[in-house]
Amino acid sequence: MTGSRECPLRPVCGVGVVVWKGERVLLVQRGKPPRAGQWALPGGAQELGETLFEAARREVWEETAVDIEPQQVITAIDLIEHDSAGIRFHYTLVEVVARYVGGQAAAADDAARAAWFDPGEIASLDAWDQVARVVAMSRP
Repeated sequence: MTGSRECPLRPVCGVGVVVWKGERVLLVQRGKPPRAGQWALPGGAQELGETLFEAARREVWEETAVDIEPQQVITAIDLIEHDSAGIRFHYTLVEVVARYVGGQAAAADDAARAAWFDPGEIASLDAWDQVARVVAMSRP
């Protein structure tokens, strides 16, 4: 059970990536829990032996088919989701800002949709409240 992401015994380390293409930012609509259906930054769990920047590059590619160049760490946040049995998910997410390199945004892996947004549009989306805050922190 120690490797499980659902009902974990300890937090799972993950990465969230703010990808800038000009004045627009890449978001994905989550296709799976946690926060299924909500718009979020692309990202996911870091794999054993993988650096944060390698995880950022891989996760963005797997979810959106967009190639990026990670630039720097912005902040770290916790995503903790409870259910009637206790803690269902606990991710410690290291947020990274990245530069768009190439590719057409297309949903893949656990993303239901992928699209570019003006940061001002985030408030009108069904998005985790941390998304707008992290995007604002990352503005070039």
